[in-house]
Amino acid sequence: MSVAIENFVKAIYKNGKRDNNDTKPGIIAKELGISNAAATDMAKKLATKDLLQYEKYQPLKLTEKGTKMALSVIRKHRLWEALLFKMFDMGMHDIHREAELLEHQTSDFLADKISEYLGNPKFDPHGDPIPNSKGEITTKDTSISLAKAVEGKTYTISRLMSDDKEFFDFCALNGLKYGNTLVISKQFNKNKMTQILINNNTILLNEDFTSIIYVNENN
Repeated sequence: MSVAIENFVKAIYKNGKRDNNDTKPGIIAKELGISNAAATDMAKKLATKDLLQYEKYQPLKLTEKGTKMALSVIRKHRLWEALLFKMFDMGMHDIHREAELLEHQTSDFLADKISEYLGNPKFDPHGDPIPNSKGEITTKDTSISLAKAVEGKTYTISRLMSDDKEFFDFCALNGLKYGNTLVISKQFNKNKMTQILINNNTILLNEDFTSIIYVNENN
């Protein structure tokens, strides 16, 4: 399959896992930096290949075949991120950018070798689960977005769901790193903002951040 097709099904899968579950063609188009018309045309094309279900004005839904393809690409991407991070201690955005290129050129054989070398990791450096060789995610995700976290409680950062350089630069400057601990000091629900305490610093985050930073409550 082409890079464009693999990226399209991957975008549908990933968007379907986010809080808003929005997989309409217009949203996928924005995600991939293509026109709405191009996204609609691609969706119709992939429907004929039994990779997704397409209905006008409705969210896109991957078929079993499409989901398997998406998970295969995601597995390779996240394994490369884990390898690059381990070997070169590269930044979060840099490992994502390079993995975007490498995922499409990687055989299942090489993906298995990378996984074996790394000790078959369950998560990548962003906290995203890595599917196994059968395309299965065997870990249970109990994380919630910062927007849904409860005031006064302590959480551990479990996922940073972005590929934006400025986002990761901000996170690096403020200690927002996978595995770090924070406290929810205030939820401004009306204005969709969250105030957190991390590394003795108070930070106010808007919805653009709180919807893509995921956490697990500390017991």
